[in-house]
Amino acid sequence: MTDFTALQALGPVAPFVSEAGQPLDAYLEHYGLAPLLTEHVGLYVGYLDTQRFQLWTQVWSPPEAVGTAFVVHGYFDHLGLYRHLLERLLERRWRVVLWDLPGHGLSSGKRACIDDFGDYGDCLRALQDQLSDQGLAPRPWLGVGQSTGAAILATDALSRPDDGHWSGLALLAPLVRPWNWSQSSWLHLLVGPFVRTLPRRFHENSTDAEFAAFLREHDPLQPEHLSVNWVSAMRRWMPELLALPPSEVPTLILQGEQDLTVDWEWNLEVLEHKFPRARIHRHPDARHHLVNEAEPIRRALFDALDAFVAELEPQPPLTNGTPAP
Repeated sequence: MTDFTALQALGPVAPFVSEAGQPLDAYLEHYGLAPLLTEHVGLYVGYLDTQRFQLWTQVWSPPEAVGTAFVVHGYFDHLGLYRHLLERLLERRWRVVLWDLPGHGLSSGKRACIDDFGDYGDCLRALQDQLSDQGLAPRPWLGVGQSTGAAILATDALSRPDDGHWSGLALLAPLVRPWNWSQSSWLHLLVGPFVRTLPRRFHENSTDAEFAAFLREHDPLQPEHLSVNWVSAMRRWMPELLALPPSEVPTLILQGEQDLTVDWEWNLEVLEHKFPRARIHRHPDARHHLVNEAEPIRRALFDALDAFVAELEPQPPLTNGTPAP
């Protein structure tokens, strides 16, 4: 299997220059990202230093961007798996910031582990601050998160309700508590003091069989173990989220009704109260990994995302009562 660890020697985020045979070109090809690089789409790539972590970061830039979309991936994921979402956002002319969470993909940190969920929020704010200082994050800002990524974005918005930094959030299969948490919680309490990791089981979390096979057999950046420390951090985070006051930020929640990763019915009830302006779009056949569902399901979900995002985009000025061409 291809090894991309050589990319960890790259420096700070900088414009991408393709060179035949270099590891970065191989990385972009392996994850299907290379075709998105056109004469009209630029790419900044490298590491962003948060002092505690080195975050593998990519900024995809279409011409005349309408704003910046910060995409936050889920647990066990990395940014290389988000090609379909990236393509859709670029088509709408959003500048797209993708980054690997600590302990995931090519970012530093213990694999699939975190000491405190607050560390994720600190990384997000450091990323936004530094990219803003470099002029790489024009507003408005859209947050798009899958599962744990949605939990990170929701926590950030609820923690800073009057900040106004988010124009909208799209939460895909958001984590509040996992599926079958009552049983899993007791298991965690029993084994937590004695076990650091558990072997990972690859569940069929998408109806796209080709994607599921890619994760199991062809993705060198997939963690092989579940960190008990990560579960402990999630357990401490859950009541913290529940204690936060609601936010009026415009929010879209996309959820599959065949999701066996998160306790989605309970989660939606919680999030409806936390985000009173939320609109919820449920798909009867979708599982958990919504950005990599089978194409018919993904198209329906992305159509709902399109309609939501269109309302956040700056409108062209009126000319004689009609939008300018």
